Amino acid sequence: MNIFEHHLSEIKKIILSEKDALNLGSIDDLKGVNLEIPPEQFNFDLSCNVAMVLGKKNKINPNTLALKLKDIFSNKIKNFSKVDIAGPGFLNIKLSKSALLNNINAILNNKVYGSSNNNETYNIEFVSANPTGPMHVGHCRGAIYGDVLANLLSFNGNKVTKEYYINDYGGQIKNFVESVYFRILEIKYKKEFPKNKDLYPGLYIKDIAEKIIKVNTKLEFKDFEENFDFLKKESLKLSMELIKKDLKFLGIFHDNFFSETDIVNKDLVNKAVKILKDKNFVEEGFLQPPKGESNTDWKKIKRLIFKSTLFGDDMDRALQKNDGSWTYFANDVAYHMDKVNRNYGNLVNILGADHTGYIKRITAAVSALSENKTKLNCKVCQLVKLYKNGKPFKMSKRAGEFISAQDLLNEVEKDQIRFMMLTRSNDVELDFDFEKVKERTKDNPVFYVQYAYARVNSLLRTLNLKLFDKINLNTTNINFNSMEEKIIRKIFEWPKVIESASRKFDLHKIPFYLYELSTLFHAYWSKGNEDKKFKFIENDQIKREEILVIINLVAVVIQNGMRILGVSLPTKM
Repeated sequence: MNIFEHHLSEIKKIILSEKDALNLGSIDDLKGVNLEIPPEQFNFDLSCNVAMVLGKKNKINPNTLALKLKDIFSNKIKNFSKVDIAGPGFLNIKLSKSALLNNINAILNNKVYGSSNNNETYNIEFVSANPTGPMHVGHCRGAIYGDVLANLLSFNGNKVTKEYYINDYGGQIKNFVESVYFRILEIKYKKEFPKNKDLYPGLYIKDIAEKIIKVNTKLEFKDFEENFDFLKKESLKLSMELIKKDLKFLGIFHDNFFSETDIVNKDLVNKAVKILKDKNFVEEGFLQPPKGESNTDWKKIKRLIFKSTLFGDDMDRALQKNDGSWTYFANDVAYHMDKVNRNYGNLVNILGADHTGYIKRITAAVSALSENKTKLNCKVCQLVKLYKNGKPFKMSKRAGEFISAQDLLNEVEKDQIRFMMLTRSNDVELDFDFEKVKERTKDNPVFYVQYAYARVNSLLRTLNLKLFDKINLNTTNINFNSMEEKIIRKIFEWPKVIESASRKFDLHKIPFYLYELSTLFHAYWSKGNEDKKFKFIENDQIKREEILVIINLVAVVIQNGMRILGVSLPTKM
């Protein structure tokens, strides 16, 4: 239940019925009217801006309108026990005991509190690390972001497919396979591995080579071209096993793996280009020289060009290279055509920090292919900087030139990685300090949230109770103290957090909220050590029934939040 939507609906109905009495000529469907939690110093449950919104539209002093609305709300909305005016015309509202109890019961009876029934279809393509070796730390952030986004959208009732695009075609794959080949020669025939900048130096290449030799003892591997197709197949299979192993350790499993080689084999590029040609979005022509390059130095070659400027791009994009072969972008257009044809309403691409310039062109392609019916949302995950003992964490020799996901997993646990990778917005760089994420203190958010849940369970074990056992409360005996009121109001915010995180894919709002809620709960727990009035247990009995309400409310939100984040919840710590 979203109490803001519920009570805002009440307010709107009353205003519509009292429109004439309030001398309102224009209400414009009450756009811009909302409910929020007021600042703590006001000690109210809700705050509404309706007097300021309608006052401006109708040229009425907001405070004058607020005085009239205060009387109407007090007299006609039984769920409001007190209404007060604050500042330039805010209406602060205290809920009646019956309304408070109804909202609480609705939350406790809803195991997916905060979710909404959106029922849309999504394809989320994420990680898509080049299959030339294990995942690195940058991939980890995008992998976790994509997985949690899928969890969030599924929590809201959407149908989500998690997809991995395997870039298994082109020059980089040839270099990768050649690297494996030279490692095989090194192992089998003691030939020195070449010093070539295009080859992959990581020792994991040697591991792949050893596995291929072990299974294929009779093969000599003396000719690269003759063995290329076989080596490509085996090398890519073993490399993807490395990547899937890393993903599994992070708790990530994809629903679908799509191969770039399939695009070539199924001639999807020609099919996509034909569709765009038929729509008059592709033409033969000449590209303008890149910025900074003079016209005299620019070699004009006629080629197929996608008119992406028709869809908001900065420039039109080449579908062919100088030699007439397809560009990487052409393959991407074909891949997205396939996704469009699979009838997803929404496509989401999670990209690395170096792919920002890619967004406009592929968004234009999806608009052209789907006739603006399919939405594409591209989210870029910025770099992760690792620190240990206050110093930058160095790369491993096994990975080669990058810090691998396995390096990270060797230092900290999956839960810590998943939670901490989401503590900042995806579009800003993230500092990840190994020592801080292992601390068992308030400064470590993941520990503090898990500890709150463990405390809830510890309390229930002491009382020999279970989570979500029925609590008998009624309007005559319900009486929440100041600490409980703060927690309840925070609990009421949860659907707003979910709605906001879902609308803009701002996933960092979820761990931030969970930390704030846990901090309130720990503060209440500690208050009992300072003041007996706030103690939870006395003589091995629960002191007040309201306490059971609070710990169950906290538990249901933390359960849902951590399930979305894919982070475990130990009952003992």
